[in-house]
Amino acid sequence: MKKIELKFENELGKTVTISLDNPVEPVDQEAVNAAMDAVMSQNAFFSSGGDLVAKKSARIVERNVTDIEL
Repeated sequence: MKKIELKFENELGKTVTISLDNPVEPVDQEAVNAAMDAVMSQNAFFSSGGDLVAKKSARIVERNVTDIEL
């Protein structure tokens, strides 16, 4: 399963990560930037360390799981 992780910095300087399942690929960098700007400008998410004040990074994460028969 793939996820996109959007990482922000809050007012206390801590990292806040928002993860979304099944990102559209290939990733449109401009769309990701615009979405992150919208999240910050609209205070769309609550952070215990205050408002989200800066974009830190964005990445696609893929997790592979292989069951082992016992």
